[in-house]
Amino acid sequence: MYRFLMSRQWVILTLVALLLIPTMIRLGIWQMHRYEERTARNQLVTDALAAEPVPVEKLTAPGHTVTSAERYRTVTAKGRFDTEDEVVVRRRTNSDDEVGYHVLTPFVLDDGKVLLVNRGWIPSEGPSQTTFPKVPAPPGGDVTVKGRLMPDETTAASGIKNLQGLPDRQIMLINSEQQARRLDARVLGGYIAQTSPEPKGDTPELMGNPGKEDAALNYAYAIQWWLFAAAVPVGWTVLARREARERARKAAEAADSTEAEPAAV
Repeated sequence: MYRFLMSRQWVILTLVALLLIPTMIRLGIWQMHRYEERTARNQLVTDALAAEPVPVEKLTAPGHTVTSAERYRTVTAKGRFDTEDEVVVRRRTNSDDEVGYHVLTPFVLDDGKVLLVNRGWIPSEGPSQTTFPKVPAPPGGDVTVKGRLMPDETTAASGIKNLQGLPDRQIMLINSEQQARRLDARVLGGYIAQTSPEPKGDTPELMGNPGKEDAALNYAYAIQWWLFAAAVPVGWTVLARREARERARKAAEAADSTEAEPAAV
């Protein structure tokens, strides 16, 4: 009854089904790993934002690499802004996806070390991208700043090319090692995204809270792939049984037709 399974068509169909099942299972496992990774990163963000602010030098130092556990931690620093060595970071967007600059201002601490402060976003409203944009001044004199600690930006991590030959005081990546060489100073590893004091006139536009990744979507994809994997043998069985019934019906009709023919004289 099922000898048709040895036909070329059904052998190919069976092999494809056998290949699809482990492939879909593996894709489901991969999506579950992505779910676990995203859930862990979301928890790190939640924990970091909920933690009490600490002095910046408790978490970073010159040459230090900011870790995942330190990222987004709220830190404080006391010192003064150095606007003479201020630079802008090209091709940055705000919450409305408008392209402009981030303002990066060195912040000289009381002990002489330098903290890089991303003061926020400004529009690119200059006559051209080769001229230094008009940047609102930060508070003068001694001030205490607060912000979220961030790791150095690299091309590998961000995908942003570190273009050379840019106009004066314009950069592509916020990197403490590069800025330490430019400033010839002891620059703390990483930088902070300023959250206070808030700028006058709401410009530069402060960075928003870090978004959380949609981990639930990966979980749904994992379940979906596993359901697909379970459906393959079910579908194969349904097709095989339907084929067997169809062949049995045709065989019965052929037999009935033979019995109904008159005997030869």
